[in-house]
Amino acid sequence: MRIFIFSLLFLCTGMTASACEIELIPRHVVVRFGGSLSANCSASSCNELEGMGWESPHGGQGLTHGVSSLLFHIPEVKTWDIHPQCFITLKNDQKLEELNITVYKMPETVSMSQPVDEMVEGQPYPMVCDIIDVAPVKYLSVLFYKGNEMVSNKTFDDLSTSPLNQSSDFKLVAHRNDNGNEIWCEAQLNLWPAERPSLTMRSRSHGINVLYPPTFDVPANETLEVPAGEKITLNCTATGNPVPTYRWRFSHPSQETGNIQNVEKPILTPSFQLQGTYSCTASNKQGSTTKYFTVIEAKGDRTTFAVLLAVGIFLGLLVIGTGLFLVKSDGKFSCNRGNYQPTSSGLI
Repeated sequence: MRIFIFSLLFLCTGMTASACEIELIPRHVVVRFGGSLSANCSASSCNELEGMGWESPHGGQGLTHGVSSLLFHIPEVKTWDIHPQCFITLKNDQKLEELNITVYKMPETVSMSQPVDEMVEGQPYPMVCDIIDVAPVKYLSVLFYKGNEMVSNKTFDDLSTSPLNQSSDFKLVAHRNDNGNEIWCEAQLNLWPAERPSLTMRSRSHGINVLYPPTFDVPANETLEVPAGEKITLNCTATGNPVPTYRWRFSHPSQETGNIQNVEKPILTPSFQLQGTYSCTASNKQGSTTKYFTVIEAKGDRTTFAVLLAVGIFLGLLVIGTGLFLVKSDGKFSCNRGNYQPTSSGLI
């Protein structure tokens, strides 16, 4: 019987001790190197609590009796590794809970290598981003941006807590759409969950200058049907870097091909209209391309001419027929030609 009662008392004591938990607020502290930090340790649900304290070479406190909560405070953090532990002492037990602390430092500088003055479309160009004196590296991300688009994101696995220098590279393949954009890199310390913003520092931006051959805004060759007497406008505007120059040529079945003098613009409005083929060549130091315009007479013009010709012939025949009916043999006009003569008594 005595053994049963002793076992029951021991079991109840063990249950009381196991129900006693340490609560840290906050459980994770993020602090800038040189800044201050505070955290609270409490054990309010412990029935046999004798005292509590903080074990740490920085800001530690010995066993304090008669309290159920105790503050840990460091006015100025001067070390990179801090692992304080809150401990509680029970009648027959002792418990420990470590406070998780992250000490960080923003980079001294973030810089990106200067791109070449002129890039050629399709060629790769290495970009390097240098991050100086940052901690901790395991929370660091290095991003490259082109325009407003993120094009690279690199993270690191180094577990060191003290400041380090890091570099990240990115290979930019030049494209004509990049011309005129800016490129830069950015360092991020992701110290908190995703719902909180990261700490960021970016490099200076650099302009991108991409050389590429001309491309016509409307690349397909064109055939134009132009009514007689109307002016024509031929447009061969092209985009390129450097800005393209233009050369026009004209070819007619009855004439030799020749240059159109003093025309170096993308739009041609000839002062004369000739059927044939016009060619426009756009050039820069990266290459050249040619577009052709075929000018023909509109089909509707011949139909109109045929109608006018038929009306003219009809009117001419009408005039001739009328003349034959009214002109006498002596060459005089008379309305009395026919087989009748007027008399006082009527027709003879």
